[in-house]
Amino acid sequence: MGGPSGGPGVEPESTAQVITHSHTSAPHSGAGASTGPGAGTGTGTEQRDYRAAFAIAQSAMALLAPDGTVLEANGAFGTLLGAAPERLSSVGAAGLLGLAGDQHARAAFHEVLTGRRERLRCTRRIARPDGSTLRAEITLSRTGARPLLLSVEDVGERDTLREELRHLRMHDPVSRLPNRALFLERLSAAVADQGGRTGRIGLCYLDLDGFKAVNDTLGHRVGDELLAAVGRRLLACAEPGGHLVARLGGDEFALLVRDSTGTGQATGLAESVLAALQQPFDVGGHRLAVSASIGVVEREAAGTTATGLMQAADTTLYWAKADGKARWTLFDPERNEHRMTRQALSRTLRQAVERGEFVLDYQPLVALDSGELRGVEALVRWEHPHFGRLAPNRFIGLAEEDGSIVQLGRWVLAESCRQARAWQLAHPDAPLVVSVNVAVRQIWDSDLVADVAEVLAETGLPPRLLQLELTESAVMGSAGRPLQALHALDAMGVRIAIDDFGTGYSNLAYMSRLPVSALKLDGSFVQGFRSAEHPNPADETIVEALVDLAHRLGLTVTAECVENADQAERLRRIGCDTGQGWHYSRPVTPAAISALLS
Repeated sequence: MGGPSGGPGVEPESTAQVITHSHTSAPHSGAGASTGPGAGTGTGTEQRDYRAAFAIAQSAMALLAPDGTVLEANGAFGTLLGAAPERLSSVGAAGLLGLAGDQHARAAFHEVLTGRRERLRCTRRIARPDGSTLRAEITLSRTGARPLLLSVEDVGERDTLREELRHLRMHDPVSRLPNRALFLERLSAAVADQGGRTGRIGLCYLDLDGFKAVNDTLGHRVGDELLAAVGRRLLACAEPGGHLVARLGGDEFALLVRDSTGTGQATGLAESVLAALQQPFDVGGHRLAVSASIGVVEREAAGTTATGLMQAADTTLYWAKADGKARWTLFDPERNEHRMTRQALSRTLRQAVERGEFVLDYQPLVALDSGELRGVEALVRWEHPHFGRLAPNRFIGLAEEDGSIVQLGRWVLAESCRQARAWQLAHPDAPLVVSVNVAVRQIWDSDLVADVAEVLAETGLPPRLLQLELTESAVMGSAGRPLQALHALDAMGVRIAIDDFGTGYSNLAYMSRLPVSALKLDGSFVQGFRSAEHPNPADETIVEALVDLAHRLGLTVTAECVENADQAERLRRIGCDTGQGWHYSRPVTPAAISALLS
């Protein structure tokens, strides 16, 4: 119940000295004979029953007169306060309970006495005559025409038990360290405190490298002993600086630097942890070597949140593991921005295909001997509503990871064939081969042969004008379904080209058994052709040998990344059939290709 200015229930505890002297004066007027329980009502037998119950009750109770003095107290009340019940009669209850010195509690107490309030409940610390104190919950209630009823309950044991339960709930039973719940509570408090004296906060988030192998091979008992030993070493590292150490679960631990003095303090703590863990652990009769990966975050507390800090630490821990483990890595906002962008792109890839956010550019493939336009390669671009135009290297890898490459690849195939058919109809005397990249997952996760047949039928494009490009690593060693698909496409009349040739397996003997019609030399081979004054004889020898062998196998050769006329001429002399690169054209719109054909 809230009293004036917030009520006594929210006020600080006070200690009151129990009044033990007895009063010999007459009781206050109005007390008289009707001072006991049930006074003024019921029969004499009922009153005796009430008085007997009041006297033997285990709850500490007293009856108060309208002026707040004790009319009668039961035995439990006297025992609780350390005084005989008869010695408490006529004593002012406010002073007895330590309310007199508390303005708000005293005001609420008198409101109940005067009838302006029905009930008062508060918790106080009360002093006994022997000098001890007890924490008590005090309740004062009006009982109609009867005297006011005061009850007092010792809640010290309850609060102690509550604290013990909280400790068990907030600490890890294996390492005896604070657990995740307590750590997040302290972290939130540190953030709310705006980083304390320095205004900064630091966090080291770590997990043990390869800990699962310990549990799997030696059992969970040894694993738990190791976790406890790790916790002790972490405490030794943290205690000099007064830092909090917690086990967050599994093999994950965290160290909180509340008043960080800068990045150096947090990274220095991470260094000391790595050094401490380098020493072997003798656990359960085994000598174990342990390392850890640590994500370190250190920043101003203002403007951050506990959730944001934990997310940043978790991300940085992932970087530490990806960078090779057994190390610490400091949070990098730019690297995180790249990760966030990558996640944002990944989440919206499938919907982007449905919304029509992708477009195709086409890069010419030119005959090196005549300079004629022989074909184009379709290159997909993402017109992202937030990030702008994105090149394939920004999203193709993501599409392959989440499987949306199948949906995207099907769209690229259909759009490329539609455009190629339009060029064929507009320029029947100069048919262009359109080259489309195919990912490995398109062969495994979809019916590529059926997709190609359907698209060719819908667009009317002759199969001979479609070339599918697969990477060398995807084709080499193909067996089962991929190999069957390649042969079916070849039988359909579709050309198969190996893209980026020379960077993978380079198994030319196996090539003779595949239905491949063209090789596209990786641009790294053309690098040595950049300057006529400083040629690279090795590059030229390798390319010449590859071209000669490809021709003997009945394959045509396209050189990628041709950037100048000298490169083009030397590749022509070697025998390359077509070239592709900025020397001829960058990837351009369909309209630009139409202009070239005209």
